[in-house]
Amino acid sequence: MSTSSTTENELLLEVRGLGTGYGDLRVVWDVSFDVRAGEITVLLGRNGAGKTTTIRAISGLNKVVAGDVRYRGESLAKVPAHQRVRQGIAYVQEGKRVFHSQTIEQNLLLGGYTRKLKRAELRSEAERIYELFPILAEKRALPASSMSGGQQQMLAIGQALMSQPRLLMLDEPSGGLAPVIVNEVMERVHQLKETGIGILLVEQAVEASFAIADHVTVLDMGRTMLSSPASEVSDMSLLQDAYFGKTGS
Repeated sequence: MSTSSTTENELLLEVRGLGTGYGDLRVVWDVSFDVRAGEITVLLGRNGAGKTTTIRAISGLNKVVAGDVRYRGESLAKVPAHQRVRQGIAYVQEGKRVFHSQTIEQNLLLGGYTRKLKRAELRSEAERIYELFPILAEKRALPASSMSGGQQQMLAIGQALMSQPRLLMLDEPSGGLAPVIVNEVMERVHQLKETGIGILLVEQAVEASFAIADHVTVLDMGRTMLSSPASEVSDMSLLQDAYFGKTGS
């Protein structure tokens, strides 16, 4: 998980006036925010606010129809999704999407396929993931299906980290998990930023995600309602107002 080519607080991602959707259906109209190296930007909002659609556009799965998405100063407009992975953008989709019939270690090795390393080198990289998520090391020879929901979420994150991303995007990692497990996952996400990568965290768990956020952006109806350093949102009622669409922009 080396980040030697990423400088501290480097501006990794710039989203400006983003408009996107699904075919002719426009879901996101005007979204703007940044993600910096070594920081966590949390994207909050109700169901249907446009959070997942936004992150899919950044990853290249949805077409950008307005505005721009820039990564390390360069527009991603003409960069296909697979090339974005090679450039250092990793996306963990909602729903703990792992290969259930494969072992934990096989899942991790598959996560590093874009790097074209030898198997021994990939195994060495997997050891770094095991240091971060010890439970994966304990169960490395077991099928992913044997793990709990929280453990599968950690595996999905570990699999994404095998590509050594500079920018890690997580879509609802707390989805379907018990509160105590949500806190554990959030602790691991917070720990990840210490490696120097930038993290875009899409969530509905307001308090748990806000607790680890460096920057908070709230969406409603496909538009940015609030975007601010977390340290400047001293009153949680302001965040709740934006979350429920009471604050205009």
